Formats: sequence, structure tokens, C-alpha cells
Amino acid sequence: MSRKIVITGVTQGLGEALAIGFIQAGHTVWGCGRTTASINHLAQQYTSPHHFSTVDVTQAQQVQAWADQLLQTDAPPDIVINNAGVINTVAPLWEVPEPDISDVLDVNVKGTINIIRSFLPSMKTKGQGIIINFSSGWGRSTSPGVAPYCASKWAIEGLNQAFAQEVPPGIATIALNPGIIHTEMLETCFGQQARSYPSPIAWAQKAVPFILGLSENDNGQALTVY
Repeated sequence: MSRKIVITGVTQGLGEALAIGFIQAGHTVWGCGRTTASINHLAQQYTSPHHFSTVDVTQAQQVQAWADQLLQTDAPPDIVINNAGVINTVAPLWEVPEPDISDVLDVNVKGTINIIRSFLPSMKTKGQGIIINFSSGWGRSTSPGVAPYCASKWAIEGLNQAFAQEVPPGIATIALNPGIIHTEMLETCFGQQARSYPSPIAWAQKAVPFILGLSENDNGQALTVY
């Protein structure tokens, strides 16, 4: 059965790979990102019933307007994937630029909350749905130089556990660690060593069926794509 899947941060990396993977598997993708040129490219490449929009997930009104537009003419999504994320400049906490800290917390935490608040009511009415909040290995452990990013992903883990106690029957919310994948974000931290890890496309070949296999029984779980 074809599913409707919301994915944030689809303009590059894991989000783009997931969008392509789900579309190739026969599912409908509603994707958003902040880079208009990349969104336009996806929209031209993957037309209706897919939908790609420029949305800043840190802006609650933008997110709500996007959700309202989609839900006005279509049924609620089956799966919502909060993938959009950024990382700070690698440095000791006291040397990380303040704009980096704000962006990390706004995108990784507030962006996730904004998406949940905009799509959950329709999923609740439908009585079913899966919400996936991307965490990280650094949401369950720590390293020097990435304290703001660790803080944001530990926040996702706590948010997911509390939210899981609130969702009605039929809804599941899951904190998902995608693993270590060769993305631009990883290069920020690992440099050339990042190239030794799987590409987003290779990762998506495992992640797509893994995500499609999640159910209401996984509510509140902290899982990892292997």
C-alpha cells in the first residue's frame, strides 16, 4: 500500500536520499527545505502527487501554512520524518559563535516541535500514523567540540519519551539514530575520514524498509538504523 510521507530537510543528505528512496518504492513524498533552488529541482523531477515546498521549519507560521495547504486537499500523512538538522562549528562551547547555537537549537529542536504540532492533529483524527524524530549517536553519547549539537539531540530523545506518553492510540513517535553516514555535516566533524562511511543513497537502501516496518508497537522507542 502506498503511503504519504512528510520529510523535512529534503534538499541534501539523508533527507534527499530518503525522499528519492520512498518515491522509487512507490510512496508519495511531501518534502520541505530551506534552499529554494534545490526544492524547485525536486519539484520538477518529481511531480504530483509528490509535493516539495520551501519551508523554514524554525518558523511555526510557515510550517502551519504548509501543513494546512497539504491537508486542505489530501488525507493526513502516514509517516512524518523530522530529518532537518544542522550542526555547530566544531569548537569548545565558549568559542562556538552564538548564531550557530541558536540555529542548532532552533532547527533541531524547535523545528521538530513545529512539525509535530502542525501535523499531529490531522493524524490524531485519522487515528493512526508514525512520527520519526531524527536523533544521533550524539543524542545518546557525547564528544568535545559539538556540545550544542549534543544538547539538541539529547533534547530530541527526552522530547520523544515524554511525547510518547501523550500520543493517542494508533500513533507512535520514535527517536531514530540514522547511524554514521557520509554527509556534508559529517565532513564538518570528521574531515576526509567521513568518506569512509556509507553514502546517503546506500544508507537509504536500508533505512527505507526499516522505517516502513515501524508500527504503533514501537511508540517511545529509541532505535538505530543498522
